[in-house]
Amino acid sequence: MSKKLSILDSSLRDGAQAEGISFSVEDKLALLELLDSHGLDYIEAGNPGSNPKDIEFFARAKAVRLKHARLAAFGSTRRRDTEVERDKNAQSLLLADTPVVVIFGKSWDFHVTDIIRASLDENLAMIRETLAFFKSRGKEVIFDAEHFFDGYKNNPDYALRTLRAAVEGGADTLVLCDTNGGSFPSEVGEIAARMAGAFETPLGIHAHDDCGMAVANSVAAVENGVRHVQGTYLGFGERCGNANLSTIIANLGVKRDYECLPPDQYRNIASVARHVAAISNVALSEREPFIGHSAFAHKGGMHIDGVNKASHSFEHIDPDRVGGQRRFLMSEVSGRRMILEKIWEIDPSVTKDDPVTDRIMKRLKEMEHEGYQFEGAEGSFELIVRKQLGKYRSFFDLMHFRIIGEQPAKGEYGSSAIIKIEVDGEDEITAAEGDGPVHALDRALRKALETFYPELANVHLTDYKVRVINGKDATAAKVRVLLQSTDGETIWTTIGVSTDIIEASWLALVDSIEYKLLKLEEARQRQTADRS
Repeated sequence: MSKKLSILDSSLRDGAQAEGISFSVEDKLALLELLDSHGLDYIEAGNPGSNPKDIEFFARAKAVRLKHARLAAFGSTRRRDTEVERDKNAQSLLLADTPVVVIFGKSWDFHVTDIIRASLDENLAMIRETLAFFKSRGKEVIFDAEHFFDGYKNNPDYALRTLRAAVEGGADTLVLCDTNGGSFPSEVGEIAARMAGAFETPLGIHAHDDCGMAVANSVAAVENGVRHVQGTYLGFGERCGNANLSTIIANLGVKRDYECLPPDQYRNIASVARHVAAISNVALSEREPFIGHSAFAHKGGMHIDGVNKASHSFEHIDPDRVGGQRRFLMSEVSGRRMILEKIWEIDPSVTKDDPVTDRIMKRLKEMEHEGYQFEGAEGSFELIVRKQLGKYRSFFDLMHFRIIGEQPAKGEYGSSAIIKIEVDGEDEITAAEGDGPVHALDRALRKALETFYPELANVHLTDYKVRVINGKDATAAKVRVLLQSTDGETIWTTIGVSTDIIEASWLALVDSIEYKLLKLEEARQRQTADRS
């Protein structure tokens, strides 16, 4: 059996139904181009009959020249007792003018009789006639058998009849939907195998994550004959979400050799996930399989030693295969050897008996006593080491900044910041607004620095954490601020500690910017050396 899978991403449709997600038309167009460049087969982009935003999106999407994906519009079968030609939903799908339409229809008899209040035969006619209508107009038609697994468990004969009606209507793919997300992998695998034996039409799987098994259910379906997988790239969607495509693609494409993406795209899985998260304005879980910041992070000394000797001893795959980053965490359980490993990444000539090693150890202990913790702040740790090794330079000097707060906020933002910096003797003063003082300060600093370092335009914060260190001191307590930043390719974390939350945030922010600028400078130096 072929190991080619077709992947349909529904971030723009099912994903948009997630709590907290609100895409603008520009967001949807950006995601469309991103997911297309990643090599996905289908991008399901919304219901053109449901709202003005989707109508505008489909109109503008006609000008986008997709390189790989086929754009799909989503809608339901015709209404009961209504001719397809007169059904408003069907007409709106035609106006979307997409090469693919995804039509959902009821496959659970309970939903037919008690929810849409149609006869069982009328529902079959609705499926058959709607699909035939779009096939006659040259569309590729994917049929989503809504609530299929619940329907099959309740009335297997009728669930099968809905799929046969779809085949009679000309369906190109039959998608088995676990709409309520309540099925188990054993059930999904067994039922998928039966359907694969009953139909020549390719089968698909659409799983929700209400029991935390959407990925497992999708994998079980594929292992039992399904060759079309639907989900959202980060798993967000209705209720608990949809099947996470980044996890499914990594598991099936990297570990099981199914053809999910073009061969050169697997290494982009992590970076695409970060881009999707940024556009969607969602925080990517650090413990997300394959793509999370902690997916290949090692803390225990035994684990670190094992990975250094043979990476597969504590890693199920090479992180490079999915664009992941191996990280060794600084902690009380990692020991002196761990610190030396970090030093050697910057200067391999340093030995354990070198005086600079003791100076670095002493400085780290001093800072830890002040409240610093470098376990999750590798960026700041590297800067400390560089300063002790003489491999650091400051890229800018702060002259002053001022934060202005407004409560209640009368506009979009509640804070503003004015900042003045100096770079190589040249001053720059800028102002910016933000959601709170730290956001405003971040925007103002980047705005000022982009005049001198335009590469910073691609850098943005992805996470901001504050922890009170000594709560017994109440409002005079020290706080520890952790900032996570990304340039779309790599992620780094920096730290600041102070009794003033603004100062702690500023310290972490400066480290974040200087870490990136140091990396850019080193990359340019390597390019110059290679050319010479």
